[in-house]
Parts: sequence; structure tokens; C-alpha cells
Amino acid sequence: MSVMVFYRDNTDYTRAVTDFLHDFKRRTARDLEEINPDSTRGIDLCKIYDIVEYPSVIATDEEGKMRNLWRGVPLPTIDEVSYYVQ
Repeated sequence: MSVMVFYRDNTDYTRAVTDFLHDFKRRTARDLEEINPDSTRGIDLCKIYDIVEYPSVIATDEEGKMRNLWRGVPLPTIDEVSYYVQ
């Protein structure tokens, strides 16, 4: 499974996302994939998974099928997300 975090830099929620990513790495020793929704890949993924609100955190299985989606703030807990990266 994989987890992607969709967010734009230099927004009022950027600090919350970067703190979450830092804390997640510190507690789990794993990185989450950061996706810029304005990049070519980000635009395609937003269309595929119907991401319209940022930040969004999405967990997918090995085949790319969505398993869970968290939209906006507050962000999910580290425990909720870590289940999908094991």
C-alpha cells in the first residue's frame, strides 16, 4: 500500500502538513509521497482520485485502488495513516 499527501506550498495549511510529515517520519521511520496538485502528475492523480480539496491524504493498495481518503484539515492521526504504510 502507499500513501500520498496532496498539498500546495505557501498556503495557510502548509505548516500543518510539513509538521505532520516530519512527525510521521520521526515516529514511523517512513516517508509519505508528497504530491503537488499543480504538477503534471498531480493533475492526473487528482482527476483519477477526485481530489478537489487540499490538503488531502489518500491511501491506495498495490493496484492503485483507493483504500481511504482524508480531506482538508484537521489532518488524520499518524496512527490512522501508519496502518496503510506497513
